[in-house]
Amino acid sequence: MSPAETLELAEFHGDGISSELSAAVHRVAESLPMDVVFHPVDLSLERRSKDAEGSYRDAEEAIRKFGVALKYPTITDLESPNKVLRDRFDFSVIHRPVSSIPGVKTRFDGKVDLHIVRIAVGGTYEDAGRRIGTEAAVSVRVIERRPSFQAAKFAFNLAGKLGCGVTSASKYTIQRATDGLFEEVVEEVAEGYPDIPHNAELFDALLAKLVMGPEDFRIVVTPNEYGDFLSDTACGMIGSIGLGASASYSFDDDGRVTLAMFDPAGGTAPDIAGQGLCNPAAALWAFGMLLEHTGYRAIGAALNDAVRDAIGAGHTTGDLGGSLGTMAFTEAVCDAMASRLTGGGKAKL
Repeated sequence: MSPAETLELAEFHGDGISSELSAAVHRVAESLPMDVVFHPVDLSLERRSKDAEGSYRDAEEAIRKFGVALKYPTITDLESPNKVLRDRFDFSVIHRPVSSIPGVKTRFDGKVDLHIVRIAVGGTYEDAGRRIGTEAAVSVRVIERRPSFQAAKFAFNLAGKLGCGVTSASKYTIQRATDGLFEEVVEEVAEGYPDIPHNAELFDALLAKLVMGPEDFRIVVTPNEYGDFLSDTACGMIGSIGLGASASYSFDDDGRVTLAMFDPAGGTAPDIAGQGLCNPAAALWAFGMLLEHTGYRAIGAALNDAVRDAIGAGHTTGDLGGSLGTMAFTEAVCDAMASRLTGGGKAKL
């Protein structure tokens, strides 16, 4: 039976385990009650070494044509491909959901169900700094109103959907100008959402409170580097940095998303590349986020849950203590998907 609709997306291939993650995503896509057409772009180090501008140009043309992209891990050599893409696509907000996974061993008993909304630009990451003589160095830290506003709007809109509050986190008592501007913008946005609770936390205190009581936090919006630290901390709390997926967004002047890119956390894993051993869970979650973003909400949610079902049932790869290879785990996810997707619906749900 032919699906009623077709989803087309750009697919940015990288290095190391990239091809194996892509194979897992394609296998899941084949099992869905819809057509998914992938348009590949080579962002591998080999291609970038020969024609960096050409590879990035191809990526830009593809994402602007289809509006969405799925990206796999890339090697950072002379430059970070993630930063280059962020700059070219004007990504200003990164969203990473992190939640506890049944069956995954962790070092503590708390339950994590957290959405980290991170400004994708500015902070200390825009300036590598410079040495002043041999005994000192300096860098400039930048916080801008526009991306702060977009991150805050995204966080409060998400809170409206989830029925929860928003916590903003920074070092506003010390970084009074930069973090102070960020908190000022968040508070301005909060005034437009009177039914959504908002509180500000000092970032270091937030980390302690999150470890001691993760159930107290659902959405945290924060500047660039703080969000980077928090994302890895939260993934570590649920058992692995490789169990996270992120979405990057750009917006028009009216606050509507214009471009979106979805990617798994974790690196290229050259030590196991090509052996069929990598865990594709985060890549599948990234694909699920893409499906939800493009309107296939029920299918995307089912994929998210199917990955969790497979892991919870003990069908795991070696990094989580199991014995399955990449594609065997993927088949377990497809089986879990089949039990969740009944009726073969094809419409955007």
